[in-house]
Amino acid sequence: MTQVSVSVPQAAAGRTPWRIKVHNVEACNCSTGCNCQFSGYPDPGKCEAMIGGEVAEGTFGDVSLAGIRYVIAAMYPKAIHEGNGQVALFIDDRATPAQAEAMATIMSGRAGGMPFEALAGTIGSLDGPVLAPIEMKVSGTKSSFRIPGVLELTQTPIRDAVSGQEKEVQIVYPKGGFFWDVGNIATSATMSCEYGTIRFRHPGGFASYSTPTWTNQS
Repeated sequence: MTQVSVSVPQAAAGRTPWRIKVHNVEACNCSTGCNCQFSGYPDPGKCEAMIGGEVAEGTFGDVSLAGIRYVIAAMYPKAIHEGNGQVALFIDDRATPAQAEAMATIMSGRAGGMPFEALAGTIGSLDGPVLAPIEMKVSGTKSSFRIPGVLELTQTPIRDAVSGQEKEVQIVYPKGGFFWDVGNIATSATMSCEYGTIRFRHPGGFASYSTPTWTNQS
């Protein structure tokens, strides 16, 4: 893994138009229903989460971001909106320097646009971007990603307690959600991170797969 330095003039970053549609794969330490989606506060009081993604299509200015992968690992002592989060940002080491810089600028919130502009205000410390070999499988609620020796998430569908059959469960925000509008809910077969002080292990909790579009354009 390689940590890189990204320096983007604030005015230029704010003017650069970007839009990405992603395969969003996430999990956290909440129970399968994730109380954050309803009351805004995590079940155990703190939030420990990983969010990985692969860009299906999108650009930052004239830089194509299609196919770029990333992972965010985070630990918050309370709810995310209460701040003071420890966050690490990993970007696929197959990305070109221009692509890595673009993704880091978007995800740090410096380019504006939701949800990252709002999330930036909740971060107490940000480590990265770290270039790393990100292995990712995009397959709905059976998606997974890993960085060997660092972190791993494997999603698995929720199963009916009586029949044992896979259940299709969605959380839908009809007027638009903060991170996604439609989340396909799963659970985590594996979910762990060991990176610096960001260390946790929470299999069997909340997980979701979604395909949001994020942008700084109206």
